[in-house]
Amino acid sequence: MPSPQKLDTHHKALTLNLDPSTFGSFAEIGAGQEVARWFLLVGGASGTVAKTISAYDKEVSDDLYGSGSRYVSKQRLEAMLDSEWTQLLTQLSKSRGSQTRFFCFVDTVSARNFAGTNDSHGWTGLRFQLQPGGPPNDILLHVNMRDASNALQQQAIGILGVNLIYTAFYEVQTKESFLVGLAQDVSAERIEIDYVNLRGPAFESWDHRALQVHLVRAGLAEAVFFSSKGFLVPPAEVLHRKAVVLAPGYFGHTDPAHSQVHLRLLASGIQELQADLGETNSSPAGFFCLTVAPFAPDDPAPEISDLLRRIDALLAAGGDVLLFRQPELYHMTTLVNRHTSAPVRFVAGLSLMIRASEDVYDNLEGRRLEALARLFAQNVRIYVYPMTAKDLGEWLQSVSVTGWEWSETNGWVSASQLRCAPPLGHLFAYLLASNFLVPMRVPAGA
Repeated sequence: MPSPQKLDTHHKALTLNLDPSTFGSFAEIGAGQEVARWFLLVGGASGTVAKTISAYDKEVSDDLYGSGSRYVSKQRLEAMLDSEWTQLLTQLSKSRGSQTRFFCFVDTVSARNFAGTNDSHGWTGLRFQLQPGGPPNDILLHVNMRDASNALQQQAIGILGVNLIYTAFYEVQTKESFLVGLAQDVSAERIEIDYVNLRGPAFESWDHRALQVHLVRAGLAEAVFFSSKGFLVPPAEVLHRKAVVLAPGYFGHTDPAHSQVHLRLLASGIQELQADLGETNSSPAGFFCLTVAPFAPDDPAPEISDLLRRIDALLAAGGDVLLFRQPELYHMTTLVNRHTSAPVRFVAGLSLMIRASEDVYDNLEGRRLEALARLFAQNVRIYVYPMTAKDLGEWLQSVSVTGWEWSETNGWVSASQLRCAPPLGHLFAYLLASNFLVPMRVPAGA
């Protein structure tokens, strides 16, 4: 039985080896056999390890698991799980099934190559029984490996794999205990988990969408993705090599009328970028961007139910959503630029742009200038949507911001009509003149 105390990786592996009810196989591709290695290293491996395999050669992998999918993909992971699970039960269920909780651990990983030119990421999966002869349960993870060397990435995968198996058998009482156990001794600076898929009766009562939010709130992921079409995938799969438009905001009004306004704002940004790219390019991908951080520094962090309420309203309107851990726009740029070198555009109203300009960024050594350098580092621009003069004046008064003046056209104010007192005003004028801030047209019929 497991210890009530938190165990390190060595003792987690040893606990599983000494538990006569757990027995399974390991299939690992792309980062050595670091998970199985722990069980072989700590002693008593014959009590847990039925088989360990690593099909590095593509022809061998295709012969075992079938061809037709990318080698580092969810499809390949599921093929590995199905094959290894079928083989395990066929070989051992008759002799051990009545007293054994079987499991299969599999991963397919693209660890850092010799030249350091690849995207270090991977898929990790576990199929397991909670009772002998019971139905199987699945845990599928997508991970981004952040260590700078192949050896360190292998080490981190080994720790994560042991955590996953141990947590599945001993710590699945709540989402919180599951995530704490999963991430123990491997920080988000080493491995980021930006996708979790849970299947089976062990997880019937869990809110799977809330679990994605938990990943971000717990600091295990910089962002997770919610699709208006209902499926869940890692952010990389929707950002990869795409030109991207991001619409950040709080989106507190969740009625259909406001949601349609939000959708028109995002659509206008997509149209603007499409015009910049030309008709020969594929249509840019557009996303609403929310954050789990407090709206204001002194506010509490938003409740998960409130975040899901706002996300659901945007999804119902037909928009896709990226939920970020940190609120600053430059953090969003950093995440997106991991996966694409194509143009990135923000589309934001005047109020959000002013709020971002007023922040002094005390957390950065270079303060506001460093924040701007990070934000606009790689083909990034901000499309600034106009605002009515009435709404702008009321908003500035509500947040006690002074020093901004404007002229208006038919009651509307665009970014080019906005002025601020120096020295911030000089910086604002520079961003406009350099086309980092792109004023959008006043809506037709306004």
